[in-house]
Amino acid sequence: MRIPYRHLLPIAVLALSATFSQAAELSSDGKAAIPRDVQQLIVVDYRAMQNSTAAMDLKERVLPPELKRLETALKTAKLNVDKDADVLAFAAFRDSGAQGTKIVGIAQGQFQTQAILAGFAKSKTKPVVVRNNNIYPMGSAGMSIVFLNQTTMIFGDRSAVKSALDARDGLTPNFLSNGEMINDMKAVDQRAIWSLLDAKGTQPMMRSVLGDAAQLTDYDTVRNRMKSSRYTMDFDNGVKFDLAVVMSDTLTAATCATLMKGMVIMKKTSGSALEKTALDRTTIDSNAWTLTVDYSSSDSEFASLLTSPLFQSVVR
Repeated sequence: MRIPYRHLLPIAVLALSATFSQAAELSSDGKAAIPRDVQQLIVVDYRAMQNSTAAMDLKERVLPPELKRLETALKTAKLNVDKDADVLAFAAFRDSGAQGTKIVGIAQGQFQTQAILAGFAKSKTKPVVVRNNNIYPMGSAGMSIVFLNQTTMIFGDRSAVKSALDARDGLTPNFLSNGEMINDMKAVDQRAIWSLLDAKGTQPMMRSVLGDAAQLTDYDTVRNRMKSSRYTMDFDNGVKFDLAVVMSDTLTAATCATLMKGMVIMKKTSGSALEKTALDRTTIDSNAWTLTVDYSSSDSEFASLLTSPLFQSVVR
């Protein structure tokens, strides 16, 4: 399954107006079940999201069809993710034996494992056995699920789940051996919503963010010098979004910052008063080899922005 990266950025806004008190941290088992060549990893404090009506309404607006299919499959299989899940993560990764990317979901929480397995047995749902792992099909959605332990399960297309098990069982390299992303993760994993992207994930994401400004010649110069990126969102006091894009050198970071500032000027000439206010609340800068973008607003201002053409151009 391949998810366009323009769809993965909006998942960071799934918890609009929620108040977070916990970090969305992946367990060691969860990290080990992610193949090494991750293109994008998104981790969300799912319990906090469930406590916000606005967040759930927003989720229905921006969640792409592929991720809705995963969530629907979990519920169809009688897995009470709304009640039992604490952290939900999606990892898009490159697989050497397949074209494009695959995506695997990871859920952490206190699951009623025995009851769920008893339900599979009652319905005569037979698992596919991979070593000492039982992969269960989930209805007609084409999804599969496997429990790593009582608190961690992975789900997705069967081939993606098998790739995750191969990584967890040491047959292929896993995320824990990806030194660059592990280092980037240390800067964000104490936040409620966070995401990491490698170079191939960063380039289309930045093209989407830049919009028409990406057509400029300078973008072709900086695109191949984007090494990685990360972003977070907080909702403790209004809405705060922070993006950091790591470049190969200081000149590239400064050039990309100039491009983004040019994009802001272009948007201001055609945007509504609401969009202009949002752009005024956005700070773009470069520090050494890192481009930084920071945005903050009140909950109500951000809620109004969701219906604007500017927001729709980013999430479409």
